Amino acid sequence: MDPEEEEELEQIRRYEDFTTIDWIQDTKLERSRRLRHARRANIQRRGPHGEVTVPWIVAQLRKAADSVSSWFVVSLVGVGIGLNAAIMSIVSEWLSDLKMGYCSDAWWLSQQFCCWEMEGEEVDGCDSWNTWSSVTLVRWIVFILYATACSFVASHLVRSLAKYAAGSGISEIKCILAGFVMQGFLGFSTFFIKTMTLPLVIASGLSVGKEGPFVHVACSIGTVVAGFFETYRRSQSKMREIITAASAAGVAVAFGSPIGGVLFSIEEMSHTFSIKTMWRSFFCALVATFTLSAMNPFRTGKLVMFQVTYDRDWHFFEIFFFIILGVFGGLYGAFMVKFNLQVAAFRRKHLANHGVAEAVTLAILTATVGYFNRFLRIDMTSSMAILFKECEGGGNIHNLCQTERQWQIVNSLLLATIIRSGFAVITYGCKVPGGIFIPSMAVGATFGRMLGIMVKAMYTAYPTSGIFKVCAPDIPCITPGTYAFLGAAAALSGVMRITVTVVVVMFELTGALTYILPTMIVLLVTKAVGDFLGTNGIADEMIRFNGFPFLEKEDHPYNVTVASVMKKELHTLTETGMSVKDIETILSNTDVKGFPIVSADGALTLVGYIERSELRYVIERARKTRGRINALPCLFTAHGDDDLDLPRDPGEGEEDNPEQYFAPTTAGELQFTPWVNKTPMTATPELPLEIVMQMFKRMGPRVILVEEHGVLCGLVTIKDVLRYIATEKPGHRPSWDERGGLDGLLEELWTWGSGVKARIVSWCLRVLRR
Repeated sequence: MDPEEEEELEQIRRYEDFTTIDWIQDTKLERSRRLRHARRANIQRRGPHGEVTVPWIVAQLRKAADSVSSWFVVSLVGVGIGLNAAIMSIVSEWLSDLKMGYCSDAWWLSQQFCCWEMEGEEVDGCDSWNTWSSVTLVRWIVFILYATACSFVASHLVRSLAKYAAGSGISEIKCILAGFVMQGFLGFSTFFIKTMTLPLVIASGLSVGKEGPFVHVACSIGTVVAGFFETYRRSQSKMREIITAASAAGVAVAFGSPIGGVLFSIEEMSHTFSIKTMWRSFFCALVATFTLSAMNPFRTGKLVMFQVTYDRDWHFFEIFFFIILGVFGGLYGAFMVKFNLQVAAFRRKHLANHGVAEAVTLAILTATVGYFNRFLRIDMTSSMAILFKECEGGGNIHNLCQTERQWQIVNSLLLATIIRSGFAVITYGCKVPGGIFIPSMAVGATFGRMLGIMVKAMYTAYPTSGIFKVCAPDIPCITPGTYAFLGAAAALSGVMRITVTVVVVMFELTGALTYILPTMIVLLVTKAVGDFLGTNGIADEMIRFNGFPFLEKEDHPYNVTVASVMKKELHTLTETGMSVKDIETILSNTDVKGFPIVSADGALTLVGYIERSELRYVIERARKTRGRINALPCLFTAHGDDDLDLPRDPGEGEEDNPEQYFAPTTAGELQFTPWVNKTPMTATPELPLEIVMQMFKRMGPRVILVEEHGVLCGLVTIKDVLRYIATEKPGHRPSWDERGGLDGLLEELWTWGSGVKARIVSWCLRVLRR
């Protein structure tokens, strides 16, 4: 077979775009490959004269290579992710500082490296760092023009070269790990463009972060590297293992948290997580983090810019203020998820073809407003690095620790919290690379630091009264930086609805157990508020908004049977009596992904199931082998048991005699039997729908056929279940855009606030009755 034929057959065989993988069939194919390799390896060890045979040695070497190849691939992926993260961090920091000024000693240095003689601390400037002008108006104009240029270049490259590079990518990767096929989403072009444009987006000042897209970039690296190895190209399940490990490494390098990265993959990304996958994810995250540490991009020995260490203990009276931070995190998460979906609906309806103009407009608006607030002017990572600091460790940047200016700082922080929240709502999801992790953490950090300053002011005014009596007089009682730290954790947990991962990430950032308990308290309150308001994580909501076939966290509809959801009008094939021309006509007139096979006697007795791609494959290969075959009859059932050992995976077993598999039989029929699934997964019409949903989640079939006493009466897919939930589930309301622009938005805000108020009143009444 020449290379062109092999390439064409690969195009015919692979899963089609925007379809789901049938994990049961994929497992069967993987088992068939293992059995075939085992037969090949079962070679006689000793020759006729007692010597060790060369084929046996080759088989043993191949077996050993297969056993270590997975760890080798995971190592390569980890190294690639670490190098990529280090380079992007350095470039992002330099481009972000460039909008404020330049280094006269070396133009390619960021402000931190330019002012390195300031003992590595965050500084407002030094003699070597020159601003673009001494006139505020000129600096403001340069700031806006720079943000405009960066956003334009980034959005134009994404629109022109890699549309999948836009956004965070976490929602899509969750679906890919669950078996959804998106050709090109993890390809090289997406990886290259996202790596190139993400630093530009961060430099533009848009309210998006690079930590979320790190996961997408890491999974792209994993896919590209694993694609060089045939074992992973041929197995969807093995490729998903590499993608899962890469997602863990992406979070690990984003936050300097290898254990947190593994937990993120377990809690948020993968719906099935085996022990083997966990160990590979941990190893990949470890290698990536070690590579990033060796690169030392910030020259501080820390893995992220905002990594901190807190050595002072906290007091029990602060739990009340920690609860306030948790409530804020839950409210912010509900607000962000609720209205970002409304903005996404407006964007889909009105701005689908204006991605570049939208990104540029948002950049101009963000730069114009943000320049006049000290905490919005600098990038969010640097802002958090400042807000997390203790006053005694060089944390007096922007006068954060000056008592005489504390209320001015509080006002700036409050304004930054409100403005950043609004910009995060309208910016997340626009057609540029960007995530929601860092914007949410920045919102929580500004609110937390504000609360910490207010608590410290209370202590300064009344040091010997009430709850402050437990404070030692010789050491600071309140550390506002810890409030910023906990506020960032609360906001991140509120918008993503993850808890254990955030606790571990924050522990690895601080490097101490001192604030583990406060972090757990804050996040439990955040989760309770989120559950109370009935909100889901933004990744899950975006999956539902985009209509992806994903059932991981769907509510189960009860008292519903499969008969209410299944498709009853089916396209079927008969086991005999159809010609190749008949099948090609059906293929051209339908777009379904597979066909049930029924008996030819008209009784609709279920015989099997065959995929659309396999029908196309067999027909095209037979046409290359035999020429004209339109009039040939097709056979979907075997006359005997001779076909039981035939390969079901197209391409397997063709090396020796391709005619055996694609030539007509002695009876003049085209044989489809080796590719027919004779035992498809079935259900009865009376089976509860929640059980069918569990079958989809745990076993991963593409389709479940519905039969009653052996007679086919329908089929159900994941999309059918999702469609039923979306249309039949009560409580659906049209978006504010559908109800009329600004008036609809105001109505949505009022309704949302009224709903929150009603829930609080109802809860209070229940408590009083008790």
